[in-house]
Amino acid sequence: MTGEFTAILKWDDGWWIGWIEEVPGVNCQERTREELIETLKATLSEAIEFNR
Repeated sequence: MTGEFTAILKWDDGWWIGWIEEVPGVNCQERTREELIETLKATLSEAIEFNR
């Protein structure tokens, strides 16, 4: 599983919440947008590695 993925980011009640649209289970929550993006990247990478 490689290529481009769609990250959905939302601000909700003091938290940034995000998920990867194409990969169920890849969702994260962080205090800053930058932290959320980094956490989503790491979680997506783990999901791809796990599903090889």
